[in-house]
Amino acid sequence: MELVLTEVCDYLNNYFWEKKIKGHFVIQNGLVTIAGLKDGQYFRILGSTFNNGVHKYPTSVDNKLIDEEFDGEVWAMAVPQTVIAIASNISDWQKLYGGADSSALSPFSSESFSGYSYSKSSGGSANGSSNAGATWQDVFGGRLNKYRRLRGAK
Repeated sequence: MELVLTEVCDYLNNYFWEKKIKGHFVIQNGLVTIAGLKDGQYFRILGSTFNNGVHKYPTSVDNKLIDEEFDGEVWAMAVPQTVIAIASNISDWQKLYGGADSSALSPFSSESFSGYSYSKSSGGSANGSSNAGATWQDVFGGRLNKYRRLRGAK
């Protein structure tokens, strides 16, 4: 989920940050302690060699960080629940339609045989139909647009 949330925040140019913490950070045994973060809160790491991106605090055995020391920033985030829900929908959608080897997709955009032919749409809709050639941005962009920020904005 954190990987999808990183992609969504990049797409929106919005990390919903409420506080930036600069300093020296130590990640040991896959865990990091950051004063001020609450259990379940998302945070963004910047300046790390291995761990840049969005993570959920505290990190868990399932979502361990790679051990390292770095000087950088940690942004405490206040991600709206609707954005988290959309990111979860995107994660589910990508499992079905995101991979080139997905069994849910045909490798053909159109076929014709014995007087029968069909063509798939190249775009997607918000309800997930006509997903051939669609990206999650095509399918979910309309729901996410209100959270977009201009470059250079907070």
